[in-house]
Amino acid sequence: MSFETTRGRSLPVGWLITLGILTLMGMGLLLLSRRPPSPSPTLTEGTLLSSSPTLSATPALRDLCAPEMLPRIHAPYFEGLIPFEQSAIAWFGQVSPTRNYTDIRVGYNARELFIYLAIFDRHLWYDENPTPQTLTQWDAATILLDTSGGDRLSLSSWRFVAQLYSEPSPSRRNVERGSAEGWKPIHVPFNAVPGWRGNALNDDRESDRGWAMGFTIPFSSLGLTSAPPEGTIWRLAVRVHDRDSMEDPSLEETSWPPSASPDDPSCWGFLHFGLPAYHATAVLTGYIRIRRPVRNSPLVPDANVGGTTSNQCPGDEHYIWNEWGNRNDGHAPDFNIQNQSDVADWPCFAKYYVTFPLDAIPRGKTIISATLTLHQFGNAGDPGQARPSWIQVLIASTDWDEEAITWNNAPLAYENVGGAWVDPLLEWPGWPGVPRTWDVSYAVAQAYARGEPLRLILYSADSAYHSGKYFVSSDTEDWNTEGRPLLEVWWGESR
Repeated sequence: MSFETTRGRSLPVGWLITLGILTLMGMGLLLLSRRPPSPSPTLTEGTLLSSSPTLSATPALRDLCAPEMLPRIHAPYFEGLIPFEQSAIAWFGQVSPTRNYTDIRVGYNARELFIYLAIFDRHLWYDENPTPQTLTQWDAATILLDTSGGDRLSLSSWRFVAQLYSEPSPSRRNVERGSAEGWKPIHVPFNAVPGWRGNALNDDRESDRGWAMGFTIPFSSLGLTSAPPEGTIWRLAVRVHDRDSMEDPSLEETSWPPSASPDDPSCWGFLHFGLPAYHATAVLTGYIRIRRPVRNSPLVPDANVGGTTSNQCPGDEHYIWNEWGNRNDGHAPDFNIQNQSDVADWPCFAKYYVTFPLDAIPRGKTIISATLTLHQFGNAGDPGQARPSWIQVLIASTDWDEEAITWNNAPLAYENVGGAWVDPLLEWPGWPGVPRTWDVSYAVAQAYARGEPLRLILYSADSAYHSGKYFVSSDTEDWNTEGRPLLEVWWGESR
């Protein structure tokens, strides 16, 4: 398959869907869904405290390479082909004229591990005469794995490198294996399929939009006979290398986790095979509904970053590279969640952050279950264009400020915890909108155990155009209180 650049050149993208030219996201209207289960009528609704949420310690004051501080990706398992839009999502970096931002998608099946990187990059450069030693001096990506989950280089450590090019290029790939003495070249099969969008490769007269690299690593290449059992934990790090001209040296690399070093697995993140599950055995004794009570309350702060409903798909080149990533939209009455496989459309992408206080839940209880409900009132695209979205829930790594949060300074995800399908609406549903529900039991139990507020992020790994889904925020007017984000928690006494 292929897609066309703005100059009409065809670029291969392998197993991905055909990518088209940049399209603006319309604001079509939408339809129904199922309501979340009603709480037991025998329970008394709890009281929402008016105190501010307790903030966790500032991460800069802690060891960023301590295992509890390092982010993790829970990779979903699939039978057969790995669906792009249901792979786990994570990200790192920033948008600027000289810095790159990257979305990570991860999934696996019985045969192979899939890691896809979508990189926002203003100028795209590859080496016309590549060698294994110089691949990372140009636009390239490195995947670091340790299959033992250890904290030092060993025979379980692997480094896969692929440099940007117009088509899959064996001469622009390299793999090395760890040892006590460092990295050593080794020949094992893996695939790396590039794609790009913009003006032209190796030409900085005009801005590009970005590039992508899809890594497919057979488990057999890592010495395994099949996929690791569910629950297995490996080490994982990702590094993106950047060059913006022929003459100038390469620019600063970006990494996931930000503290990752290529030679020190103790600072790599974690790759967990399978999504997290939560089960609790307790006698149900309490229930609470938590949402912002009035518009000017500080409770349940939320914010949209990126391509918000009021700032979708701006096309001005100066704006998108210099201002888009630094825009604060913390008090809008609605928000957008959006992503897609065409990296050219990244000015349309949007994430949602929300924090719920949990201090009204008595201490010493067992969290039984919890649900997040958002009210959808619309979506991108005209009727018939929009597709369902698997919108994922993630836990934010740190606290954030509603007055200052932007795409560039928003906390990274600490871990992904699941998701739910959200269908497009075919017509205007009326206020408060259509309720959409996510199971956040695992996330609430984790935050409650730490004595912290629940800090959530919602984002998608969508592939199709017109993927944006529009919801009501905590800042909606008081006549639409019912539409505000709602957290419901059930707890009990351990048996």
